[in-house]
Amino acid sequence: MKEIKILSNITAKYLSDITLPNNFNDVAKFHLSMPSYQPTQLMRLKSLADELNIKEIYVKDESSRFGLNAFKGLGASYAVHRIIEKDPRESYTFVSCTDGNHGKALAWMAHELGFKAIIFMPAGSETRRVKAIEAFNAQVIVTDMNYDDTVRYASEYAKKHDAYLVQDTTLPGYTEIPNDIMLGYSTMVKEALEQMNEKPTHVFIQAGVGCLAGGVVWYLFNKYKDELPYIGIIEPETVACIYESVEKNKLIGIGGNPYTAMAGLNCGEPNPATFPLLKAKSSFFIKCSDEITFKGMNRAKNPIRNDSPFSAGESGAVGLGFIEEIVLNPDYKEQRDLLKLTTDSVVLLFSTEGELAEV
Repeated sequence: MKEIKILSNITAKYLSDITLPNNFNDVAKFHLSMPSYQPTQLMRLKSLADELNIKEIYVKDESSRFGLNAFKGLGASYAVHRIIEKDPRESYTFVSCTDGNHGKALAWMAHELGFKAIIFMPAGSETRRVKAIEAFNAQVIVTDMNYDDTVRYASEYAKKHDAYLVQDTTLPGYTEIPNDIMLGYSTMVKEALEQMNEKPTHVFIQAGVGCLAGGVVWYLFNKYKDELPYIGIIEPETVACIYESVEKNKLIGIGGNPYTAMAGLNCGEPNPATFPLLKAKSSFFIKCSDEITFKGMNRAKNPIRNDSPFSAGESGAVGLGFIEEIVLNPDYKEQRDLLKLTTDSVVLLFSTEGELAEV
């Protein structure tokens, strides 16, 4: 089986009735007010771009974000800020389900503010990811369920214990906080576009439930309207719920306990709030084997010629691995032709996490 499959969506109609919030200026103002906020680096991989015969490759390196080694602090911090703004209390308990980075970001924010965090993790969660969350004094509970069932369990737990669920996917009657998390991620793409000083022709973003991808696509659409760059949504082949949902034109859940090394993307059910946006405004849906992200991790550590190295973890490196593999591997000529990459192409990728240390 091929390591990469691409579903072309370039003839999709650009719906104009998406009703997600778009108060991006409020998000940026909040992040700028945080003492620990600093824009992350945008890596320009000119030597790799030359090797691939395209104009530019930029990678937004999120490994230094808030000292958390991942981008998730942008969403968790803004969502918690909004909760406190709307419901002032003396104390809070924040609850979430995570494969790693989101839970760590929520635990960090709760710890910064002196509040409690209880983080549920699905069966098979790695010890190093558990320890990274516990480092912020959060209580971590690893369940015997998959990610999506653990989300539902965390939701019920929060209701029973008068706690706030801070989850990056919508549930029945639960949309505002996931939307705030999605909006929080807009700061990452806003920074990247300001650092580039040119419009990308292609943007590739990885997806789990699709909250991050939704945040990126929503910001791009509000900025460029119907002159969007080509947008590709990348998922692990074992849990490609967005790819499968687009292909079958209905929401598809991936059941069981699938495995992928891309732990932060190991989510089997699309976010219902962002799926219509992704389906309407993305050009390509892509699923990759873990081998592709391993290649991206290696390229980040061992760059070509004058490019600078950086740290890219399993859930962060897949875009980099994908772009090199799809261009250079002759087996993918048919798929490569779908992407409309030329010598004038300017590609923007997001390395959403650095490598996580072993324990």
